Amino acid sequence: MAASNCAQGDLAQSPASEKQDAVEEATSTALEERNKPPNGGYGWVCTVAAAVVNAHSWGFSSAYAVFLAYYLDHQVFKGATRLEYSFVGSLSLTMTFLVSPIATIATQRYGIRKTMFIGVIFETASLFCASLATQIWHLFLTQGLLFGMGLGMMFIPTTAVVPQWFTTKRSLASGISVSGAGLGGLMYSLVAEALIRQLGLVWAFRILGVLAFAVNVSCVLLIRDRREPTKVSFRKAALEVPLFKRADFNLLIGFSCFTIFGYFILIFSLAAYGVHIGLTSSQASLIAGLFNLGQAVGRPLIGYFSDTIGRIKMAGVATFLAGAITLAVWNAATNYGVLIFFALSEGTVAGNFWATIAPLVAEVLGLEKMPAGMNAVWLSIIIPATFSEPIAQIMVARTGSYLGAQLFAGFMYVAASACLAVLFWRQRRR
Repeated sequence: MAASNCAQGDLAQSPASEKQDAVEEATSTALEERNKPPNGGYGWVCTVAAAVVNAHSWGFSSAYAVFLAYYLDHQVFKGATRLEYSFVGSLSLTMTFLVSPIATIATQRYGIRKTMFIGVIFETASLFCASLATQIWHLFLTQGLLFGMGLGMMFIPTTAVVPQWFTTKRSLASGISVSGAGLGGLMYSLVAEALIRQLGLVWAFRILGVLAFAVNVSCVLLIRDRREPTKVSFRKAALEVPLFKRADFNLLIGFSCFTIFGYFILIFSLAAYGVHIGLTSSQASLIAGLFNLGQAVGRPLIGYFSDTIGRIKMAGVATFLAGAITLAVWNAATNYGVLIFFALSEGTVAGNFWATIAPLVAEVLGLEKMPAGMNAVWLSIIIPATFSEPIAQIMVARTGSYLGAQLFAGFMYVAASACLAVLFWRQRRR
């Protein structure tokens, strides 16, 4: 009798339970639909704004090739060595990636705009302070450390915010956002050389500082984060050690480190190499600018085809081509015409890392783990970013030739493509 009553009670409650389950399911579906990336819309505004910010931050960093060539040619700071000048640019890269956990936590806790505004202030202050430098260690602090902090506080948030707005167009959007760095590198390379030649080093720094401040402030106001600020622990936001137990993610780390070794040798050495083979300062700065122009064209194209034929496959092919072109052409580029060809062709593929790494991390780890994964990537490339150009300059100083640096850069790209080949093979087996 009791069992019969229980059964009747269960039967009586089942319609209500089913109704409640249906409501919960509908609510969950609506929530998922609301949180689903729009795959465009205002995301394109964020993408363009991020591209312009990258142009006026990474663009100046890329233009350090022009400053380096000027420093080496004129020996601006008495007693400074070739290695010390190369470390100025390397220190800026070190700080850019070293502040990535801080930038990530600040973005998640206080929002993307406040974080990026801090970066704008740091970058502007670094350029004005660099204009007052009278000794090489002044540049270490200003054009090196302080500029790198500003660059990191602007760049790191944009790499995380753009993928939030897209699904099938994620690689294309990422490619467009980082293509601004190539256009900025072209613009700043030409403008910096002209300003230094006509107005001197001091006013070149100050004018570029005012320009970067005005443009970056305008663009930061347009960027919008789809996630609400939340309080997170430093350990959870900054780095998740268990990620390094995943073989696929470690292959991405290998791809990142090897690529960066080759990339920053190219980005910082091309102008100095132009002077080395007898080009004028204007011609050498144009070579650096054309390399960045190639990146501005190549990054969106790589992003577009990544969404079409596969992100791992596209990144692997582009990286291998970057190594092959470096090994086959750079050493043969002993005159202006061939060097122009090398700068343009190499530029289209050499910077593919910046267009593909965020979508690759999202594909391997998922969007939820992407912030921690990107931080792991940024921290892992600190050593190659710091020592790539000094290694190249040591090779040049000891041999009097760029051949060692050229071979080193080329083989680093080949090693990076091998990591992606293994990753592609592992993904296909599943």
